[in-house]
Amino acid sequence: MSESTAATAAAKGGLQGVVAAQSDICFIDGDAGRLVYRGYEIGDLVENASFEETAYLLWDGKLPNKTELATLKQQLSASMALPAHVLAVIKALPAGTQPMDVLRTAVSALAGGDTDLTSNEAAANRRKAVRLTAQFPTIVTAYHRIRNNQQPIAPDPSLSIAGNFLYMLNGKKPHETLVRVMDAALVLHAEHGMNASTFTARVIAATLADMHASITGALGALKGPLHGGANEAVMHLLLQCGDADSAERKIKEMLANKQKVPGFGHRVYRTFDPRATFLRKMSKQLGEAAGNSKWYEMSERLIPILRDTKKPTGEPLGLNPNVDFFSASAYYTMDIPLDLFTPIFGVARVTGWAAHVMEQHKNNRIIRPTDDYTGPFGKKVEPIEQRA
Repeated sequence: MSESTAATAAAKGGLQGVVAAQSDICFIDGDAGRLVYRGYEIGDLVENASFEETAYLLWDGKLPNKTELATLKQQLSASMALPAHVLAVIKALPAGTQPMDVLRTAVSALAGGDTDLTSNEAAANRRKAVRLTAQFPTIVTAYHRIRNNQQPIAPDPSLSIAGNFLYMLNGKKPHETLVRVMDAALVLHAEHGMNASTFTARVIAATLADMHASITGALGALKGPLHGGANEAVMHLLLQCGDADSAERKIKEMLANKQKVPGFGHRVYRTFDPRATFLRKMSKQLGEAAGNSKWYEMSERLIPILRDTKKPTGEPLGLNPNVDFFSASAYYTMDIPLDLFTPIFGVARVTGWAAHVMEQHKNNRIIRPTDDYTGPFGKKVEPIEQRA
């Protein structure tokens, strides 16, 4: 990086424009609205590949053939049950613990019993990636049932990751449409380049810490409302407003007060988030199937306001929905509790995190950026009696 580029990035803050690593995993073109996993456009994957196939692609660099997919499904199915000590940890957590905190704590607990914990070799990391991907849905659903004084439901080996999540959540075999929507949502959330949580995972992995440590750190980053927590904030806003007219008034008031509207705008995309395009269709489809399109229709009413409202300069705001905006109404229509929205993000993104940890370990150099010091010089230590 040139000195001028580095200076510009420092001035903008947040490492904007800084290339942190070379990677074969994901490509994003924010101006064109493109998202590519290992060479495949996201639209092609979400329409024609399952979440399990996408996980294989992220980890192994190619889509699986039938035999490879069957093997992966068998491995995932065999790994979904939680060890007794992890269930005990989940049950021991105080009532009211946030599901994201439960998920992070459970992943730390899983490390203690993982037979590959001390190895960062490629094969060991691949096995850990499978186990963690299989265990994430079980953690989230088990805690949800425990907090409602219900017994966790054992996974069904005949169901996919998406199908098992819905089944273990409420104990009913899910409708095919719901499974398809959930599976597509997982594909859309599986990977997104050097976002905050993925960067966190890679920084930790670069110290040669294990995958469980890296993903525990990633979960901590994902919890933040500026990252994974935004879809929950979107639904809280829609529920608070209650109808489209109230939502329109509220959004205009927020804009007038220079408040950030959750679910709109993105650090990378300057156009419609390609993931939002598909979630928009899903939200509409689910609303129509449920006979209640209220939340979808409310969401649609807000888009032109954020896009067309004028700045003081006369230019339109040009804010488009991001991945969080329509995932909120889609999940809510599926009767998923609001505080599970971000954990679902984690259920998907663990595949991408694992891919990045494996890539980091494969060609590792510790990540150690510098900072632009803006503090003083020349101070002298005064005796404590003389200090103000």
